[in-house]
Amino acid sequence: MALNLLKLCVGCDSVEDLEEWIEFRLDERRRAGEPAEHWHTTRMVPTRGAEITDGGSLYWVIKGNVQCRQLITEIRPFTDDEGIGRCHLMLDPQVVRTDWQPRRAFQGWRYLKPSDAPVDLGKGKAGLVEMPPKLRRELADLGLL
Repeated sequence: MALNLLKLCVGCDSVEDLEEWIEFRLDERRRAGEPAEHWHTTRMVPTRGAEITDGGSLYWVIKGNVQCRQLITEIRPFTDDEGIGRCHLMLDPQVVRTDWQPRRAFQGWRYLKPSDAPVDLGKGKAGLVEMPPKLRRELADLGLL
């Protein structure tokens, strides 16, 4: 079974914000003549990389809830200009919405077993995707989502 990662999506107020940011960054790279790749940079390199790249995803915590995920396609370790080891988590730019799952704030990333990961929103819950983010948040705060 593939292993997942869990990370706070700092600076995004909604899944829509994340999607807009991804599209903006991809457009920037296209205009610069660079490959239109999407990644997230992190300080620590996951030691269980083979399990993660075998179908694992990066689950994003937005405003206290896991709300979506992106498939991790590759892990690229590198050393930055200051000599600090880091890695790029190469991500599929498609954002997959999930059931909301409350999470407390934490630093860095965490491993997330498939059995603990929220399920993807299915066709039966398509209306949740179309619901305004503010309304979804209020319903989640009330424990109705």
